[in-house]
Amino acid sequence: MTSMQSAVRRRRAVAAAGAVSAGLLVLTACDKPTPVATVTIGSNSVTSEAVCYNDGDPLDAKALEGCAKNTGDIQSIELGEDETVRFGVDPEIADGRWTVLVNGRQFIDFSENTYRTLPGSAFFQAQYGTEGNTNTVTIRMGEKAVEGMWSFKLKNKDPDGNS
Repeated sequence: MTSMQSAVRRRRAVAAAGAVSAGLLVLTACDKPTPVATVTIGSNSVTSEAVCYNDGDPLDAKALEGCAKNTGDIQSIELGEDETVRFGVDPEIADGRWTVLVNGRQFIDFSENTYRTLPGSAFFQAQYGTEGNTNTVTIRMGEKAVEGMWSFKLKNKDPDGNS
């Protein structure tokens, strides 16, 4: 019986050590969450972690190329022409200075505020380069070099213009 109890104890010790090792491996594989950005229209909001982010350091050309291709899980929200678009960013994004890009073009000046608003009428207009029924809106962190990007889709609530 003593040798049997010893074998059981060894198996339990090995199993416990394996469980601890697996737990530590899972913890080291976790990434720190990125700062988030939020777009709010009326009572609807969508929030996103960064499409690309390097912990506040500039992204290199290869990373930026990957960002441009990373369009799979972009949150979308509907916008009517008479509504206001509210952009909110975590303080970390604001500290790095940020702007809004629409379809890849800078749309507003860089800011250190955590909150900005734009009229819905600025979107889906040829004169602003935002025509079409869907626009990709990207929050870009970093004035001198891109340090992070958060993307959203704005969809025209009334694509036929019938208010």
